[in-house]
Amino acid sequence: MKRMSKGEILTVGLMMFSIFFGAGNLIFPPALGQAAGSNSIIAMLGFLVTGVGLPLLGITAIAMQGGKYVEFMNRKTYPWLATALLVILYLTIGPVFAVPRTGAVSFEIGIRPFLSADSLTMGQFIYSLFFFGATYYLAMTPNKLIDRVGKLLTPALLVFLAILFVKSFVTPLGDVLDATGAYITAPFSQGFQDGYQTMDLLASLSIGTIVVNAIRMRGVEDNKSVSKICIISGFITVALMAMVYGSLAYIGATSASVLGHVENGGQLLAGAVNIFFGPAGNLLVAFIIALACLTTSCGMISGMAWYFNKLTNNRISYARLVQVSTLFSFVVSNVGLTQIINLSIPFLVAIYPLVIVFVVLSLFDGVIAWRYNVYRLAIDVTLVFAVLDGLGAAGVKFAALQSLFSAYVPFYDIGMGWFVPALAAAVLGWVVDSLRGAHARDAVTAE
Repeated sequence: MKRMSKGEILTVGLMMFSIFFGAGNLIFPPALGQAAGSNSIIAMLGFLVTGVGLPLLGITAIAMQGGKYVEFMNRKTYPWLATALLVILYLTIGPVFAVPRTGAVSFEIGIRPFLSADSLTMGQFIYSLFFFGATYYLAMTPNKLIDRVGKLLTPALLVFLAILFVKSFVTPLGDVLDATGAYITAPFSQGFQDGYQTMDLLASLSIGTIVVNAIRMRGVEDNKSVSKICIISGFITVALMAMVYGSLAYIGATSASVLGHVENGGQLLAGAVNIFFGPAGNLLVAFIIALACLTTSCGMISGMAWYFNKLTNNRISYARLVQVSTLFSFVVSNVGLTQIINLSIPFLVAIYPLVIVFVVLSLFDGVIAWRYNVYRLAIDVTLVFAVLDGLGAAGVKFAALQSLFSAYVPFYDIGMGWFVPALAAAVLGWVVDSLRGAHARDAVTAE
């Protein structure tokens, strides 16, 4: 049986890190740090659970199923659920939110600092026109350019971040102020929900197959060995992500007394770079971030177009899907980074609990086995709370129902009301299927 060396496992861990850590992930930890202030450590722990820990669990769950997670979802829940989740996943990490965000993030961090207030709208339009024009060209001409550029950009980005972090710790921007908003009373749960915005758990359902295949290409075939390697390399990713996120949050926490409370993490990071390194630093980070975002947008657009081309049995061509999704992303990107983030929150609040519940349960499938109602009842109950939370985040509230849940459902007030009901439903599903199984075995014995 083929085994991977420590060096090969390290390579897989670095690959996993480069896949998960997109340029968009740069903007959320600084914003969290600025808002959480003195409660940044607690808030960051919550953020790391959803922004780093859950994607690792997603990768592990997929590895345990040998990379065939879609088929697994079809068996354990409902066929429509697997399709619906994948459609939502590719739209989310594609033209609806993540791809427009790549253009908006690169503009906010790299271009906005060089523009005057009255030229921002036109500047963003022109920049995004070139950005998504390049995205379209590269997505339509698949070659090794994206891989080669990505291999150069990830180390370059990490080196720049390392220099930035050292500078921020040696000469902090300013003092850490008190927490604001929800971070005052519930920093962990707020950080937990902030981690949704990385979208990395959703992406892990797609990325997991890539990681598993990369391990198998190195000659490892046994599912247990694949899972073990995924977990070990995943911890490498977790360690790197935790260090990067923690450092970014520290920059945000020390920025409020100097920069004030800015609209989003992109503006915050651009302001911090300008203070530390001046316009030259902004110019360098503009180049690195723009290309990093470009490679990410190309990969996401290409992956989305490939999936929907297969889903429609080639009735909609790859080229047409690339055209439509790139144009849609261009339009949405010009809405602005802050608006894109705000629009995505209700959607992510609704979808994330469903994915969390299924991924966590699937880790225990060896014990759950044939008891399908464990999955189905837990998903059914979670869906109710997820939809209500999503509507609430969008401003659609049902006062009487919320008052009832707030009084009787644990953690409902902090946006995690689905947790205990989902757990209870899973236990009920276990009991129901176990009793049915016992009756079936008794009937067979009697015959």
